[in-house]
Amino acid sequence: MQKAKVYYRELVAGILEQYDGGYRFTYDQDYLNMEKPMPISLTLPLSPYPYLSRILFPFFDGLIPEGWLLHIAREQWNFKKNDRFELLINLCRDTIGAVTVYPEEEEENG
Repeated sequence: MQKAKVYYRELVAGILEQYDGGYRFTYDQDYLNMEKPMPISLTLPLSPYPYLSRILFPFFDGLIPEGWLLHIAREQWNFKKNDRFELLINLCRDTIGAVTVYPEEEEENG
């Protein structure tokens, strides 16, 4: 199982996990208990219950670069062609929007 921390404006908003059956996103309880937490997406409203999906949630998939930038990243770092989770955790650490994604291992070791 691979895990990634999902940040909303530099606050840990939740954990995204990839496992044999698909994907799970769970909001962090401390994030939910904040005064005015914001959902990371309209398709993933605030909830104490995990969201499950057989495919990578469209919101997260939409964060992955496309076109020439994706092509360069795949060639430069030799990512597996169809591993969207690997692309997400390696290419979405500095996104244009409020949400960023970091591999959990890197957070623990860094």
